Amino acid sequence: MSTLVTSFVLGYHGCDRAVAEKVLAGEPFAKSENAYDWLGHGVYFWESNPRRGLAFATEKAAGLRGRLNVIKEPFVIGAVIDLRLCLNLTEQSDIEQVRSAHKQLRDVHDAANRNFPNNTGDGLRRPLDCAVIQALHGIRRRNGAPEISTVRSIFVEGDPIYETSGFLEKTHVQICVRDPDCIKGVFRVPKTHL
Repeated sequence: MSTLVTSFVLGYHGCDRAVAEKVLAGEPFAKSENAYDWLGHGVYFWESNPRRGLAFATEKAAGLRGRLNVIKEPFVIGAVIDLRLCLNLTEQSDIEQVRSAHKQLRDVHDAANRNFPNNTGDGLRRPLDCAVIQALHGIRRRNGAPEISTVRSIFVEGDPIYETSGFLEKTHVQICVRDPDCIKGVFRVPKTHL
């Protein structure tokens, strides 16, 4: 697990304005527990990227990402996040842990003759990745290892920004906060940052 990344980061959560106002007033963030949440269950943030958080909320309001009418007024809220014990999927040792969890999950499914989850072709809904990350948490718990506080990874998404580019227009770093105590504070995002 990573202790080498910067401990505190700014994260941005795209949501409906009414939800944001409740969080700003002191209510906790709602945890996402969808079977396709690629970094497992928790609260999702765009690291250092308020514009991408707002774009997500806008896409969701337009029905481009899942159910329509979940977000009526797109909004983004900022948070100070302490990464603590971070499963950082830009580090080789953490990638190896996830690879090992995949193998163990595969072995369990094969032994039980159960269907193995798959990711969707669009790259957005990732039931396999979620199952593997959740399996890793379970493996660590059974082995008496400390709970992972946050999961962090690069998400490659969108169209190339120019012909033959390796850079894609929506690529970002995403953080899944598993331990709500890692969220040290929330704030309104200044309009100049959007």
